[in-house]
Amino acid sequence: MGNDEISDLKESIINLTMQIQRMSDKQDEMLTDVKTIKDAVYHPEIGLYARVRDLEQWQAGANKFIWSVGLAVTGLILEAIYSGLFNGG
Repeated sequence: MGNDEISDLKESIINLTMQIQRMSDKQDEMLTDVKTIKDAVYHPEIGLYARVRDLEQWQAGANKFIWSVGLAVTGLILEAIYSGLFNGG
């Protein structure tokens, strides 16, 4: 093996080492990104699932309110019809 071959081998090893270091850095960056995404989805107070849960609870409350108002209006209409027919129509 000549000096040129040893020099090329050393250069190749250095390049390979640098590429492995860059891959390691990118892997750390990806891990941080995945943790951020996980927090955004699963955080118990501000995550996506928490927002969907809150929306479902709001929707259930809104449905109860709409039914209550609908029944009240229906009752008032029926009372007006009954009063009109039997009390002075």
